[in-house]
Amino acid sequence: MLAGVFAALAALASCSGAGLLNAITSRAGYTLTRDHAYGEGERARYDLYLPAEAGPSTPVVVFVHGGSWDTGSKDLYRFVGQSLASRGYAVAIPNYRLYPHVTFPAFVDDAARATAAVAKAAAAGREGFAAGRHPLFLMGHSAGAEIAGLLATDDHYLREAGLRAHALAGFIGLAGPYDFLPLTDERYKKIFPPATRAASQPVNFVDGGEPPMLLIAGDADTTVDPRNSRSLAEKVTRAGGSVELVIVPGVDHVGAITSLATALPLGARSIRDRVLAFLKEHA
Repeated sequence: MLAGVFAALAALASCSGAGLLNAITSRAGYTLTRDHAYGEGERARYDLYLPAEAGPSTPVVVFVHGGSWDTGSKDLYRFVGQSLASRGYAVAIPNYRLYPHVTFPAFVDDAARATAAVAKAAAAGREGFAAGRHPLFLMGHSAGAEIAGLLATDDHYLREAGLRAHALAGFIGLAGPYDFLPLTDERYKKIFPPATRAASQPVNFVDGGEPPMLLIAGDADTTVDPRNSRSLAEKVTRAGGSVELVIVPGVDHVGAITSLATALPLGARSIRDRVLAFLKEHA
């Protein structure tokens, strides 16, 4: 099964379209509109998945894709948009600038601007939203979880983008690196210049005032050590914040995200169930 997952993800990465998994993902029950601008530049765009029954209080999830801060695209994640939109959640998936064109913290700045643009569009009734008060969630996988995690813990990013930190109803991190210093890989040393490294760690900004968190990782993940999720959860708990930590047996790094797919039985079904339960509870 895992070999099949990696083959599917390799096909996704090599295709110019949505990819194998997205090709068999349902088109029913939601509308997808692409390339809404949140700033200048080719990467400053997000795709929006709106459930058929969307209204003025439909919760919104901004999903930040992974890819080691140097690869990845919103175009690969229709299966994520469909998975949540099919259960009544609006989903925005932005692109952001990547290394080597930028280094940290530029991609976090991009995600903050995208999140603010989505929140403002939802409140004002633009881009297909019904105007109203929409609970706002951040969610990310892998490098995207680090980016979204910083938005949830270091509130200056959202403030500078025009949003209050308290605007967030919750944060969901899948297989995220939140406490990954010291760096040993030369590529990551370039992505995170020495003077910025402490500021790249979500664990360094926990004060107990963060939005509720759901942190999920697989115990078979050899790409991002699950201790990252444990470390962040422990820091939030000690600070008096709200966090749920789920370490899923037998799930690897890719399985943490492909478990959301509804078209194929990939990973662990419990991951999607926990995500949906968290969204329902905090919306």
